[in-house]
Amino acid sequence: MHNTWLFSGLAVRARFVRCLLVAASAASPAATAGLGAQQPTSATPATGTGRIVGRIVDASTGQGVSEVGVQVVGTTLGTSSGIEGRYAVPNIPAGTVTIQVRRIGYAPKTVTGILLTGGQTLEQNITVQPATVQLQTVQTTAAAERGSVNEALDQQRTATGIVSSVTAEQITRSPDSDAAQAVQRVSGVTVQDNRYVFVRGLGERYTTASLNGSRIPSPEPEKRVVPLDLFPSGLLQTITTSKTFTPDQSGDFSGAQVDIKTREFPAHRQVTYGLTMGFNSDATGSSVLEAPRVGGERVAWVNDKRNLPPLVASLGNFQRYNLNQGDKNTLISTFRNVWTPLTQDAPPNLQTSISIGGNDPIAGHRFGYLLSGTYSITEDQKSDQIRALADRGSTPGSTVEINKFTGSTGSTSVLWGGLFNVSTLLGTKTRLMLNNNYNRTADNDARQEFGSLENEGIRTKVDRLQYVQRSVRSNQLAAEHELSSRHRLDWSYTNSAVRRDEPDRSEFVTVLEGAPGGTDDELWLNTGNQGAVRTFSKLYEKNNEARVNYLLTFPWRGRQSSVKLGALYRATDRDADTRAFSMSAAGAADTIRDLPAEQIFDGRFTQPSSKVFDIAPLGQGGAYTARDRLGAAYAMGELAISDRVRFIGGARVERDRLDVDAASTLGAPVSTHKNWPDVLPSAALNLRLTEAQSLRFSLTRTLARPEYRELSPITSRDVIGGDNVQGDPSLERTRIWNEDVRWEWYPAAGEVVSIALFAKQFDLPIERVYRPVGSGARTVFFINADAADNYGVELELRKGLGFLASSLQQVVGFTNVTLMESEIHLGETEASATNTNRRMVGQAPYVINAGLTYTSRGGATSATVLFNRIGERIDAAGDQPLPDVIVQPRSVVDFSLRFPLYSTISGRFDAKNLLDDKYETIQGTVVREAYRTGRVLQLGLIFRP
Repeated sequence: MHNTWLFSGLAVRARFVRCLLVAASAASPAATAGLGAQQPTSATPATGTGRIVGRIVDASTGQGVSEVGVQVVGTTLGTSSGIEGRYAVPNIPAGTVTIQVRRIGYAPKTVTGILLTGGQTLEQNITVQPATVQLQTVQTTAAAERGSVNEALDQQRTATGIVSSVTAEQITRSPDSDAAQAVQRVSGVTVQDNRYVFVRGLGERYTTASLNGSRIPSPEPEKRVVPLDLFPSGLLQTITTSKTFTPDQSGDFSGAQVDIKTREFPAHRQVTYGLTMGFNSDATGSSVLEAPRVGGERVAWVNDKRNLPPLVASLGNFQRYNLNQGDKNTLISTFRNVWTPLTQDAPPNLQTSISIGGNDPIAGHRFGYLLSGTYSITEDQKSDQIRALADRGSTPGSTVEINKFTGSTGSTSVLWGGLFNVSTLLGTKTRLMLNNNYNRTADNDARQEFGSLENEGIRTKVDRLQYVQRSVRSNQLAAEHELSSRHRLDWSYTNSAVRRDEPDRSEFVTVLEGAPGGTDDELWLNTGNQGAVRTFSKLYEKNNEARVNYLLTFPWRGRQSSVKLGALYRATDRDADTRAFSMSAAGAADTIRDLPAEQIFDGRFTQPSSKVFDIAPLGQGGAYTARDRLGAAYAMGELAISDRVRFIGGARVERDRLDVDAASTLGAPVSTHKNWPDVLPSAALNLRLTEAQSLRFSLTRTLARPEYRELSPITSRDVIGGDNVQGDPSLERTRIWNEDVRWEWYPAAGEVVSIALFAKQFDLPIERVYRPVGSGARTVFFINADAADNYGVELELRKGLGFLASSLQQVVGFTNVTLMESEIHLGETEASATNTNRRMVGQAPYVINAGLTYTSRGGATSATVLFNRIGERIDAAGDQPLPDVIVQPRSVVDFSLRFPLYSTISGRFDAKNLLDDKYETIQGTVVREAYRTGRVLQLGLIFRP
C-alpha cells in the first residue's frame, strides 16, 4: 500500500511539481470529456468497476506527452492524456485489463496484465518511444512496465545534466530520520556535524539547498548553509543532487544544488499512522547530563522564557551609561539563575507520524491533497569526550597537548514538522498547486568537563548549558499551463522564512584546588571574563522568490528540440544579533567562591548594599542586517543534432545587490555595499551510444558569493579560549569553471553502471585563514586566495545479484565511490597558514557508500544494510608552525528491516551506527576532539487502515 505513494520511476527534473496531482489532473470532468462513460460524482466508484490513472512519458527525455490516445482494449472506454501526460479512465470493469496508447511520432504501445479490482484506483505509468519511422506496436506487461523505470535511476537517465537522487522508497527502507542522513547515500556527498552537506569535497559555501525548487534561507549566523537535519525523512519524496549547472538553475553553486521535494499525495484516499521506540546504548536507561528546562523545550518552542532580560537589552553595550554598584546588582538579578547541569535516567527515543492523503471530489471538482505531520524526541550522550589544544613541541614540526579537558555531553533533541499540499486541475491545460511546509528542531545540551588551563596554571571544571532552536517555513503557490502541445509555461511564488534562537547559553568555570587524587575544593573562577558568561543569539531571515519558465518544443531536422526561457527575482532580508555578558567578582572571598553557582547568584549578594559583582558586555557580541536583491534571466536550448546526439547550451545573467550593516558590541556601525553582475554560460553534449548507454560532457561557469558576516569588518570572539573572527568588506565573489564527463549504462531495470570525471578551477576562492596579532593571540579572517583546483572521479554501480545464484534473485547490491583531490593556492597574503598549497578545507580524498537490499516478491518485506566511510579531511587550516586540523576517517554501518505483521499493520526495525566508530579530530599528534555517540536500535509499527 505504501508504494501507491511512489510513481513508478517516471522521474524528471521537476518531478514533484508535475506529479502532485497524478489523479486529479486528468480526472476532472474536463479532462475526461472524451470518455465513453460519465465520471462518477462520488468518491467511491461504482460496484464492480475501478479507475486507472497515470502518466504517459517520453522514454528518452522523461517529459510527459500530451494528446496521447489511451484506449481500454475490448471496450469503448478511452481518453487523451492532458498536461504533463496525465490521464484517467474511470468506470472500467474489474478484472484483467489491457491498455493501448497511440500518438503520431511515437511507437504504439500495448500494456497487458493490469489487474483491477472493484472500487480500486490503480496507477499505471507508461513510457513511449519516439519514432522517426512507422514502427509496429510494442507489447509489454504491466509488471514489466512498472519495473522498467526505477524512480531515481530514471531521473538520472533523462536529466539534462548530471544528477543523483534519493527517493521516498529508498528512504523508507533505510533508518535515516532526516534529510541530512538520507542525502549522504548520494555519491560524492559528505555530511558534517550531522547536518551540513559537502559535495565533491567542497565546503558549504559551494552547495545550495532548495525546497520544492525554491531557495531555503539559512538559519546559521556565520555561514550561508542550510542544516538538512531540519527536514524529517517522513515528509520527503525525493532529494535530488544536481552536480552540473544548467542556465535554469541558480548560478551560485559549484559543488551541487540539493533540492528537497516534499511528499506527494497518493492516487486514492489513504491514512497512515506510525510509532517507533528507540534505544541508545550510551544513553537510554543510563544516568546522563540534562539541561534544566523552563517549559517548551520538548516541543522546540520556549517562546520568551529564556530571552535576554528587557532591562539588560535596553542598555545596549552599556557605553552610554555610568552604572553604579546598585545598577549592576539589579542587572545581574534579572538573569535566570541556572548554571549547573542536572542528571537523569534517559528515557527511550520516540518517533510518531500521521498522514492523510488522497484525491476526492469537492463540489464536483477533484482535488489532490496530503496532510502530514511527524514528531520525534531523542536522548543522546557524547561519551569518552576529549577536548584539547595543540602547541608547538620542542622539535620543529612536533606538537604537544595543552588545555586538555575530558567529560561528557547529554543532549535532548526534538524534531517535528508538517506539510499540507493541495492541487487541482483547471480545465484540461492548467494545474494549480499550493505547497505548505513547516519544520522545527531544538537541541538542549548539557556539558560538563574537567581539565587544565596551562597558561593560568590551574585545573578547572566547566559547566555549559546550551539550547538552540531552529525553524523553517515555506509557502508556495505554483501553476503549470500547457498552452498547446508545443508551448508550456510554469510559474511559482514562494514566501519562506527561517529563525534560529540560542537563548541564554551559560558557561560557569570553577577552579579545582587540592592534591591530585584527593578531594578537590571547587572555587568559582571569579576574575577575568571567563568565569561566568551568558550569551544570547538570534537570527531571522525571510525570502520572497518569484520565478517563471517558458518551454517551446519544435521539430528540427525531423527530431524534437526545445528552447527554454525564464526569469527569477529573490528578495532576502536577514537580521542577526548576538550579545554576551561576563559576570565577575574580583574581591569575593573564598567563602563566596566555594558556594554552588545557583547560591552565588540567588540574590543574597545582589542586595542594594552588596558590593560583590561586576557585569560587562563582551567583545564577541555584535549584530548585522543584510538586504540582498537578486534578479536573473536565462535562455537555453536543447537541440537534437541526430538520433543519438543532443546539445544543450545557453547562459544565465544574474545581478546581485547587497547591503550589509554591522556593528560589534563595543564598536561603531560599518556598512558594506556590493553590486555584482554576472554572465554564466553553460554547454553540454549528451551522446546516446546505445539504447542503454550514454555519454555526457559539460562545461559551465558558476560563482560563489561571500557570506554576509564575512563582509562585515567587525571583530567577534568565541567565549572561552576562542579565536577572534573578523570580516573583510573588500572580498570578491569566486568564479568557477566546471568540467564534467560521465558515462552511464543501464543494463536492466533498476540497474546502473556509471563513471564520472570532474574538474573545477576557482578564481579568487574565499578561504578562512589566520593572522598573528601579538601576545600569542590570533585572528581568523577571510581572504580571496589566488586560485584553487578540485578534481576527481565518481563510480556508481547498482546490480541485481540473481546472476550469481537463483536464491539471490530478490537481492540488489549497490555502491558508489568518489575519489577526489583539491589544492588551494593562497598566494601573497598576510596569512600565517602552515601550508600555503594544500587541500581545500572540508576536502576528503574519498567517500564510499555501499549496501545490499532484499525485497520480497510481493514487496511487503525488505531488508537493507548500508555502509558509509569518509576519508580524512581538513577541519581548519593550521596556523604556523602547527599542522592542519584533520577529521579522521570513520566507518558507519546501518541496518533496516520492514515486514508485515497483520492485515493493515506492518513493522520496522532499525539498527544505526552499529560499529560505534569514534569521532576524532587531530592536529599533529594531539587529539583535538574525540567522542562516541552509541548504537541506536529502533522498533516501530505502521498502521494503514
